[in-house]
Amino acid sequence: MQGRSFFNSIPPVTLNLIIINFVVWVATLVIGTDPITGQYRLVEWLGMHYWQAENFNVAQLITYMFMHDPYSISHVFFNMFSVFMFGRLLEQVWGGKRFLFYYITTGIVAGLVQQAAWYFEFGGQIAEMSLYYNEREVAQMLNGLVTIGASGAVFGILLAFGMLFPNMPLFIFFIPIPIKAKWFVIFYGLLELWLGISGSMDSVAHFAHLGGMLGGIILILYWKKKGIGNGFYY
Repeated sequence: MQGRSFFNSIPPVTLNLIIINFVVWVATLVIGTDPITGQYRLVEWLGMHYWQAENFNVAQLITYMFMHDPYSISHVFFNMFSVFMFGRLLEQVWGGKRFLFYYITTGIVAGLVQQAAWYFEFGGQIAEMSLYYNEREVAQMLNGLVTIGASGAVFGILLAFGMLFPNMPLFIFFIPIPIKAKWFVIFYGLLELWLGISGSMDSVAHFAHLGGMLGGIILILYWKKKGIGNGFYY
């Protein structure tokens, strides 16, 4: 009874997003790796590749946000923990349809921003490669540029939470005093910007995180202008 009561307390879209992400993570392990490339098949099929790569397709702008690092459960766990902590409150305010639209939209914007970041970082190298290899060979070489994870949409959720509940106190690990949500979001956004520019932790798609926040603020301000969202914005 306690288990049923706990799950019933989670709004349906939030609950289903969490379930789907964990199911896909398990499926990635079950389906396994390609014997030739050694890469996990679902990552190759559903992860978001660079737009000029051989393995890229437009659907990956959506599917990538349901994929997570198959080598560690912490990636999917902490993303889904954030969805649970903050997403359920947004769904209660907005309703399931609007929340799902927001989640998917911020994830797509995050993917587009990551594509732009790749272009500015590697565009010159790709142009140089084109001088020595044909188009198909270059496209095959670019298959290694791939990103996965719900983090872009999660950062969109954090942005929305900070705007809808700016003064709600948050307790962060190892910090003994509460921090208002708006300051936490601002600090996190600036940290991601610094990490992205400096190249620190370059295995993390920092610009995708910022893209999720960018998509979130554009969508929320648009809704505010149109009077959508029950008035909860500042």
